[in-house]
Amino acid sequence: MADIKNLKQYSRATERFEGAHLLCPGCAHGMIVREVLNATEDPVFIAASTGCLEVSTAVYPYTSWDTPWIHIGFENSSTAVAGAEAMYKALERKGRLYSDKKPKFVAIGGDGATYDIGFQFISGCFERGHNFTYVCLDNEVYANTGGQRSGSTPIGASTTTTPSGRISYGKKDKKKDILAIMAAHGAPYVAQVAPNQWKDMAKKIKRAMEAEGPTFINAMSACTTEWRFPSNTTVEVSDLAVDSLVFPLYEIVNGVELNITYRPKKIVPVRDYLAVQGRFKHLFKKENEHIIDEWQKVVDARWEYLQRREEAKV
Repeated sequence: MADIKNLKQYSRATERFEGAHLLCPGCAHGMIVREVLNATEDPVFIAASTGCLEVSTAVYPYTSWDTPWIHIGFENSSTAVAGAEAMYKALERKGRLYSDKKPKFVAIGGDGATYDIGFQFISGCFERGHNFTYVCLDNEVYANTGGQRSGSTPIGASTTTTPSGRISYGKKDKKKDILAIMAAHGAPYVAQVAPNQWKDMAKKIKRAMEAEGPTFINAMSACTTEWRFPSNTTVEVSDLAVDSLVFPLYEIVNGVELNITYRPKKIVPVRDYLAVQGRFKHLFKKENEHIIDEWQKVVDARWEYLQRREEAKV
């Protein structure tokens, strides 16, 4: 795994993502984006899809971005950054670059822009082999537009379009396995990260940026507003997500080699993770508790599968 800065180096680094933004108190987006920009000393070009991050960090005429940054449509940050990367290659061939420092190209989108609306654009960029990193800020809901369900929203979650009530326990469909889908493109590197495990996250982001070709990072971003937990417990909720194995931390290299990068010392029940979020409170009613049991079985089976794949290296 690539080397990363130590804590002193991080504390002394020049910030390229300023703290004066309008993200909700407790939002994990800012934690993740700061790690993305700190993962390299090279120049970074960012394209951001419409979403919580974009609307909260670039309120005209102000910006939190001390790096080249473009806001593009909900669906196509990947194609915008691919265009910039293609332009850079063209200028490089013509000898018209003003610096020897090669920039990193990064696209950022939420789960709505990634799992759903922008998926075909991302898939196309990966198929064409553009040299960039795509970072999904996965808060499992369309948090910027009213809290609607997305392809990332897990089963049983109550959202504005899948509300729980007398005749429904919330979303009926399971969360899409975006990492397996992106790995199936033959990408040189894809990984899941979480901000509470910041060293693991920084190593993976750096490795993704240093790989040649399209790479993908799926970053769990706990949402205090739509997940309905106190804004001062973001890290604790994130701990429960990874320690319950609901959000396992692993990487896939060249579409084949799977490595689990974090194994909890003590695995906690899925029930404990669900219990701290208001979006799942209805699952603790007697008539809905079978959904919690189903969650646990799926998570256990998934963990067994990941361990078998790691051992087999296929």
